[in-house]
Amino acid sequence: MAPAKDKPKIVGNCVATWAPIKLFSCRGGGGAQERETRGTGRGERSLDTLRQDDSGAKPYRSIEGDASTGLLIVCDHAENTIPEAYGTLGLKAPDLHRHIAYDLGAAAIAERLAEALGAPAVLSRFSRLLIDPNRGLDDPTLVMQISDGLIVPGNAGLALTEVETRIERYYQPYHRAIEQAVETAVALGKPPVIVSIHSFTQAWKGVVRPWEVGVLWDKDPRLALPLLAALRAIPGIEVGDNVPYSGQLKGDTLYRHGTARGLAHALVEVRQDLILGPEGQAEWAMRLAHVLRKVLSDAGSALHAIELHGSLTDEARRASIAQRPNRKGSAVMDEKTKIELEAAAFRRLVEHLRARSDVQNIDLMELAGFCRNCLATWYQEAATAKGIPLSKEEAREIVYGMAYEEWRAKFQTEAPAKPRQRTG
Repeated sequence: MAPAKDKPKIVGNCVATWAPIKLFSCRGGGGAQERETRGTGRGERSLDTLRQDDSGAKPYRSIEGDASTGLLIVCDHAENTIPEAYGTLGLKAPDLHRHIAYDLGAAAIAERLAEALGAPAVLSRFSRLLIDPNRGLDDPTLVMQISDGLIVPGNAGLALTEVETRIERYYQPYHRAIEQAVETAVALGKPPVIVSIHSFTQAWKGVVRPWEVGVLWDKDPRLALPLLAALRAIPGIEVGDNVPYSGQLKGDTLYRHGTARGLAHALVEVRQDLILGPEGQAEWAMRLAHVLRKVLSDAGSALHAIELHGSLTDEARRASIAQRPNRKGSAVMDEKTKIELEAAAFRRLVEHLRARSDVQNIDLMELAGFCRNCLATWYQEAATAKGIPLSKEEAREIVYGMAYEEWRAKFQTEAPAKPRQRTG
């Protein structure tokens, strides 16, 4: 997440096919030894060797769970895996066992938490040094060339085509897996609460971080505030509110899947020195499971309502745009104008899709990750957030310009026998 104001800023976020190939994988857990990171004074785990692992074809892994629990666990920085064709991105092996490569201990907590609560989970299977899934696509730290003062040779001077390759092969599949998990829960009538698990180093540039755990959030308080209260009720635990980072980061995982969709969400950061081994990981997973059970039980259905709270990052950008002078020297946009422009753009999109009935929904899904039915679902969710009853069929008719079954009968063609390949 983005560094909090007045807190030390962390710069640590850092063209092979993902087929069954050998990967460098250095996941957290046992078999590690303590070492002192040179020049920082902070202890981190270092494995003696890079363990090579034959992985599956997906750059993420899903943990089966009951979607009707209304809970989804995600872990953006679960592994420091780098595809073999990239080598170590030009870094030394010990560097891949540091926080710049992944969140030590976070994957084990996410796994145990999902198991304890019977909830589904989605975890990344690539290092954030390759590409950071917890960044927006326009974020300059999406692919880090310098991380924690360390030059990443394999990322230096990347061509745009290589960045796009990493987005297509690693970043997007991870986020599509999260989207699918969300859609599954929504279809069951219980929009999920999203909890993202991360970890942070116990010190930064010699400055000790006193918090055992932090809760990061933006503008939606529904999960964050009761979660903070429940954690603070635990004796001997110092809990940070939007520290050591800030939850206000436009385009990150929770912005994309939580804020933009009106789903309650929060990011939990656990200090790494507490979760380097199995005992600490189990302790914190059980602690978080207990807290989340209480929060979900006390809140009831309120946490599963779709509410568009927006983001403080959106407000800041809107204010900046509104204050930009036009050629005549006056502000160009107020909130009402912005909403009118967005509505006009949406109407134009719907009109275009109605006119291009030759473009199938499957084409849109394969090439753009959305289709007409997605638009109808978002329309219905927005109506629900405003307390306006609108059925799925009614929402689809607004988008299709006719009853969905009528459109299917007129325009939908038979799906191809084999998956289509993207060209160009």
